[in-house]
Formats: sequence, C-alpha cells, structure tokens
Amino acid sequence: MNKRLEVLLVGSLVLLSFSCYYDEEIDLSQQLPDVPDTQIISFSVDIAPLFTQNGKDCTVCHNGTIANPNLSSANLYNQLVPAYVVVGDAEASELYQKLPGNNHPIDAGFILSLDEIALVKTWIDRGAEDN
Repeated sequence: MNKRLEVLLVGSLVLLSFSCYYDEEIDLSQQLPDVPDTQIISFSVDIAPLFTQNGKDCTVCHNGTIANPNLSSANLYNQLVPAYVVVGDAEASELYQKLPGNNHPIDAGFILSLDEIALVKTWIDRGAEDN
C-alpha cells in the first residue's frame, strides 16, 4: 500500500508541475509609462526597429507568405498604415491591439516592454507619421 501511495504522490506532483503554464504577456491594465510631449517619435528611428532589432524579428512570420502584414518590405509604413493603424486612435488599431505581449503569440522570446508599447501607442495617437 505504501508503494502505491508513493507512486500516486509522485505522479500527482509531476502532473501538477506540468499543469502550471506561464505565458509571458504584458498586463496592459498597468499604467503605461508616459512618453513626454516634447519627445519626437520617428517611425524609421523609433518604431520600425522595434520589430526588427535586438533579436526581435517579426519577419520570421510576417514576411509576406506566412502572416500579414508583411513587415519585411521596404514599404513597411505602407504595409501598416492605414490597414493596421487607425491614425490618432491606438486603441482601435490592430497593430496596437496585437503587439507581442499584448494579445499576440510570443515566439522566440519576442515581447515588447511597457516602454516600447507606450512608444507605439503614442506614435499612433499622435498621428502615426511616416518620419
């Protein structure tokens, strides 16, 4: 009987340890950091690199064959605006709604920080300029 109890306990512990699944996702109910009104946000310098630098390569999936939008194009801005960005309204913009860490599958550890999400949100809310 003790052997059965041991097997049951060990089996239960194994099942319990594998049942705890943690999917990295940013909780946007937290207050996003403020981006100062004086900070100029450039699409080419601040926004586009978020999707292609520091090991964050969205083009693995968003390459024109697997998933839209095609983020590998030299016309990245034209791929996003207006199809995925509602200029002046980040909350209504599909790009903002599906940022990695904000309702988007996270592959290969790619997740935007709260600061990066705030930057994208502010860029959209300020008019999503192609600068």
